[in-house]
Amino acid sequence: MSELADKVQRDLVAAIDNDDLVLPTLPEVAMQIRKAAEDPEISVSTLSKVIGRDTALSARLIKVVNSPLLRATQEVTDLHTAITRLGVNYSSNLAIGLVMEQIFNASSEVVEQKMRDVWLKSLEIAGVSYALCRRYTQLKPDQAALGGLVHQIGVLPILTYAEEHNELLSDPISLNHVIDRIHPLVGDKLLSVWEFPEMLAKLPGQYLDFTRESKRVDYIDLVQVACLYCYKGTNHPLAAIDAFSVPAFKKLKINPDNEAMCRELEESRLMFL
Repeated sequence: MSELADKVQRDLVAAIDNDDLVLPTLPEVAMQIRKAAEDPEISVSTLSKVIGRDTALSARLIKVVNSPLLRATQEVTDLHTAITRLGVNYSSNLAIGLVMEQIFNASSEVVEQKMRDVWLKSLEIAGVSYALCRRYTQLKPDQAALGGLVHQIGVLPILTYAEEHNELLSDPISLNHVIDRIHPLVGDKLLSVWEFPEMLAKLPGQYLDFTRESKRVDYIDLVQVACLYCYKGTNHPLAAIDAFSVPAFKKLKINPDNEAMCRELEESRLMFL
């Protein structure tokens, strides 16, 4: 690793340890949705009003309900019906995940593009995590999707830091080194600050441990498998990992070469895009 990357990594880790790192806050609408969803008596109409304040988000949820994986015989055209179809908990989690796109903005073109790439890949991995969860586990598909949406969330504060430090921004190799090395640590910190549920809060720090064993299938397993699937056939380092050797595949009893499964997962990649 270059001297610059080494120094930046030390600075960022120190900033995390001292609570000095500026972390993005959850968008206001996400906080409102979370607060509303904490009421066990909440009605579909009330949640519709909260989510409906964000028209782009409402359109995304309706689009998700009409995606090939969830599509019913009749197309859904309004938010109330979409939430009725998905259920209150499910709609809330999905909305909180999708609204995070609002945090992915930057003032410099280089950082903006990098954030866009991270978000688009997260949307793909969220769709595949959702489909895997639904087909192979008893876990909640909305939580699996949320896990896919936040697994690389730690990249954000690093890119924000890079925007303020030109020497890092003008050295993409060092920037990538820093991102690869510490985004899991920053991601865990961020999800903890955002008070994410425990089953997802440690996901950024563990999803890259492909020797990881757990007693039963969990959301980290699903995101791992989704990541390996989505990077398959690319020049990304994850494409070189032998899926058959990864415990998560064995736990899910998945054959990575199964054509029918691959077709379904290919469709699910576009679910949130």
